Amino acid sequence: MPLAIGGAALVAAVLLGLAITFGSAGIVVAADEWWAAAMVSVRGPVGDVSAYFLNFIGGGRFAVFAVPVTTAVVLLILRLPWAAGYFIVGSAASAGVVQLLKNTFDRGRPEDMIVASDFGSFPSGHAANAATIAVAFGVIFPHVWVWVLGAVYAVLMALSRMYLGAHWLSDTVGGMLVGAGVALVLWAAFSKPLEGERLARLERVSARDGPTLRAS
Repeated sequence: MPLAIGGAALVAAVLLGLAITFGSAGIVVAADEWWAAAMVSVRGPVGDVSAYFLNFIGGGRFAVFAVPVTTAVVLLILRLPWAAGYFIVGSAASAGVVQLLKNTFDRGRPEDMIVASDFGSFPSGHAANAATIAVAFGVIFPHVWVWVLGAVYAVLMALSRMYLGAHWLSDTVGGMLVGAGVALVLWAAFSKPLEGERLARLERVSARDGPTLRAS
C-alpha cells in the first residue's frame, strides 16, 4: 500500500507540473494568482518573523545537511540504525527529485518574492522537505500525535513559502506530493527492517521499565 500511494503521489506531481508547463491547467494558474495576492495582503511583522524562520530551517544547507545528519545521529543514539538510514536516504532522494523536476519544468517564481531563492518554482523544495520529514517521523514513531504534528509542520511550511512569495500554491502542492511520495515509496523498501527495529526497541523499553514498575 505505501508503495502504491507513494508512486501515485509522485506521478500526480509530475502530471501537475506538465499541466502547468503546457498551459492546460488554467484553473490551477488562476487559483495560484488569486492565492498569491491573498498572501501578499496579509503580510505583517509577526508573519514575517515566522515565515523567515521557516525559510531558514526548511531550506539551504541547514535543511539539506544539518537536519538529516543531526536526526540520523539522534536515531543512532536511540539504537535505530535502519531508521537513521531511512531518514538520510529519504531526505537525499526527496531533494534529488525536486531538483530534477525544477530543471525539467523551470517555472518562473511570483513577482512579489521577498526572499532569495534558486531557479525553478515548481516544485517547492521547502514543502517537499517538510513533507518528507513529516512522513518519515510518522513511520519511525507511529503515533497519532507524531503524524498530526508532522502534518501541521508541512502545512505551515507550505503557507510560509507562499507568504514570502517564493512559490505558487501549486508549487507547494507539488512539493508535498514529492516529499510524501518519496518517503512512502522508501517506506515500502525499508518496511521489514524498520518494523523489526521498532519491535526490538519496544522490548528494550519494556525490559527497562518492568523492574521499575515491580519495585514501585
